[in-house]
Amino acid sequence: MIKKAILFLGKKTASFFYFTGGINKLALEAFYLTFKPPFKEKPFIEQCRKVGVDSLPIVSMVAFFIGVILALQTAYQMQRLGSEMYIASIVAVSIVRELGPIITALVVAGRVGAAITAELGSMNVTEQIDALETLAANPVKYLVVPRFLALSIMLPLLTLYADAIGIFGGWLICVNKLSISSGMYTHITFNTLLFKDLFTGLAKTVFFGMIIAFVSCYEGFNVQGGAEGVGRATRHSVVNSFILIIAFDCFFTAFFYFIFP
Repeated sequence: MIKKAILFLGKKTASFFYFTGGINKLALEAFYLTFKPPFKEKPFIEQCRKVGVDSLPIVSMVAFFIGVILALQTAYQMQRLGSEMYIASIVAVSIVRELGPIITALVVAGRVGAAITAELGSMNVTEQIDALETLAANPVKYLVVPRFLALSIMLPLLTLYADAIGIFGGWLICVNKLSISSGMYTHITFNTLLFKDLFTGLAKTVFFGMIIAFVSCYEGFNVQGGAEGVGRATRHSVVNSFILIIAFDCFFTAFFYFIFP
């Protein structure tokens, strides 16, 4: 029993270091190839459309409901204290600093990250990636770099949009259900939010975009076992992206807390 537990632990540890090493190797190669010509705009623009524009509907819906839920849950306690006017500041700061970035990243990881892994995994299974190498085309330059750049750029923009939609959801609840005037809600919101709130929220999303891109591409490049392997890699991609996003969010939250107290 102990021997099996040790073997299982050793296998998982080796798998973790293999995964970490593979991600780092892919990331370093992608960073290097990003600045190496030739530069092709069309794949990058196409990926920006898939990551950004196509994600707007689901990001809008999720962000709006988050704002509504946060306002209602905050109102439950604030009404007991007679401090309804502070709901606007709580909603704004919570969404801009934490909920907006993390929720947007998780939605994009589930939607875009899974699609990237499935797409690259299918190309790997059908030997299209090997064909690129045969034609002297670097698969990382051709497939990873456009996705890495698109996610790193579009995820902060999506987060900024999600922040606005979430605050709007809180505004609807406060104005229509809690008898807070629109002018007061807007005034408190803009007086409460500081540049550091916006910066700390958006800075994290750049790294979240990198995590989604590299994890998704890595899993897609390492698919084994045909169609079943594609499904397994897609599941691993989403789960690993979620774990890394939450872990890095915890790290950045603590880091920014000591820098911007």
